[in-house]
Amino acid sequence: MKPSFQKYVPFQQIHLPDRQWPSRVIDKAPVWCSVDLRDGNQALVDPMNMEQKLEFFHTLCAMGFKEIEVGFPSASDTEYEICRELIEGGHIPDDVTIQVLVQAREHLIRKTFDAIRGAKSVIVHFYNSTSTLQRKVVFKKDMAGIIDIAVAGAKLIRELTENYEGDTDIRYEYSPESFSGTEPENAVAICAAVLDALGATAERPVILNLPDTVEMCTPNTFADQVEYFIRHLPGRERAIISVHPHNDRGTGVAAGELAMLAGAERVEGTLFGNGERTGNLDIVTMGLNMYTQGVDPKLDFSNMPALRELYERCTGLRIHERMPYAGELVFTAFSGSHQDAINKGTEYMRESGTEYWEIPYLPIDPADVGRQYEPIIRINSQSGKGGAAFVMQSAFGYHLPKGMHPEFGALVKAECDRVGRELSTDELFGVFQAAYIDVPKTYSLSGHSLFEEAGGSVKFRGTIHTPGGDRKVEGEGNGPLDAFFNALRSIGITDYAFQSYHEHAISTGSDSKAIAYIELKKPDGSSVFGVGIEPNINLASIQGVLCAINRAEAVKQK
Repeated sequence: MKPSFQKYVPFQQIHLPDRQWPSRVIDKAPVWCSVDLRDGNQALVDPMNMEQKLEFFHTLCAMGFKEIEVGFPSASDTEYEICRELIEGGHIPDDVTIQVLVQAREHLIRKTFDAIRGAKSVIVHFYNSTSTLQRKVVFKKDMAGIIDIAVAGAKLIRELTENYEGDTDIRYEYSPESFSGTEPENAVAICAAVLDALGATAERPVILNLPDTVEMCTPNTFADQVEYFIRHLPGRERAIISVHPHNDRGTGVAAGELAMLAGAERVEGTLFGNGERTGNLDIVTMGLNMYTQGVDPKLDFSNMPALRELYERCTGLRIHERMPYAGELVFTAFSGSHQDAINKGTEYMRESGTEYWEIPYLPIDPADVGRQYEPIIRINSQSGKGGAAFVMQSAFGYHLPKGMHPEFGALVKAECDRVGRELSTDELFGVFQAAYIDVPKTYSLSGHSLFEEAGGSVKFRGTIHTPGGDRKVEGEGNGPLDAFFNALRSIGITDYAFQSYHEHAISTGSDSKAIAYIELKKPDGSSVFGVGIEPNINLASIQGVLCAINRAEAVKQK
């Protein structure tokens, strides 16, 4: 054997210089077929029990799946029983077709027909392996022998259908297993033979399912295979072209998308990509990819938290934090620049009235999948100045002025560094509380009054508690803040200059409060912010001035 990577045979590309799929777009949903209860279930360490399978089945129906592969009823008594319970228990909606898988072997096919008796609508999905490697290693047959197996299975299925007693609508699906590892001309030949054996017509087409059973090539090559197959299939109108990608190369969704561009009309997959080895195509990701492009996937993903909970509970598997659309962290921004862009995007959408989702770094509105918007921004030591401000706004209604963002952001970063982790929303507010509300009071207001003088000026009178005791102060200015500043000067507080002022309400109704953000310039030319919260806006602004001064004085005393 050759050493290392040299022992692997490169995949042979298809010569298709006039391929058409690269210029096409996906503009409608495929026919979806969930294989969660078969392909997904068979890959679990602990397969689902009857109760879990039924709950999962009902969830798939509620999501909008119209074709659901429920199992391999000829493989075991357990699989047979779930099929019978679905039928006899009345679990299958009238508009849902169940699908059953079976190998192209006589005794298994006959048992499968026993399992489906009484169902309203069934797809009998049969298969045999066709790949070059399996023919050589497993079956030791040439292609003619493999075609004979498929045709014999097709003829028996047709015979059993024609002799079937009952009103079950039986449709057919054939899979040349490991299609992607089969020579393209041989894949065409075996499927054409099956179509003939089943008596397929344009009015009664057969599903030809092309499995990427083990993902062997790049998605573009798989698309070439699908387009080649469709071009060369005799009687193309007799077939519905389906694909069944796996994820061995990590590109199962891409393979499915490109296969649709190549002409596939139907896609088999599972929720969150459960399945053998690295899993199947993830229908959640592929469906929501369409959704973000303005295409209705015809599946309901509006309650992702509930769907995730069901999946994790029934399968025993965990959704990765970075799983597209469903992971805990996918609507989360730690980077400061990302946080700032999300904040600005939110403001833009609110102010512009746009009809489109236009928020950077968020390809989908979290609300569309049942996620909360508030936790989008999470705060750690890498978060920028805008992120903390955004959380204060979205979670608590505090609209910190832009000039205040760097100061507050630095405080938050210092706290993250201290605790060595991200901060919760409540912990973030705790930083704000400690820095701007629970400030050591070098100066405090004991009482005050404001008078509007003739000519529009305002006079402030009050008592300021200072380190030297209570001091009566008085000042006059063109407004409450100017009057208060002049009053402070009367007791020697002259080192601070007014820079900016912002205010807003932070609650509604009769108990609403006003919050004022005051920016003062210190003697060294730097700025310091103070916050005042009071029922009265004038008092809130005065308290904001004192807060800023007290914060600056506290730094002096350290």
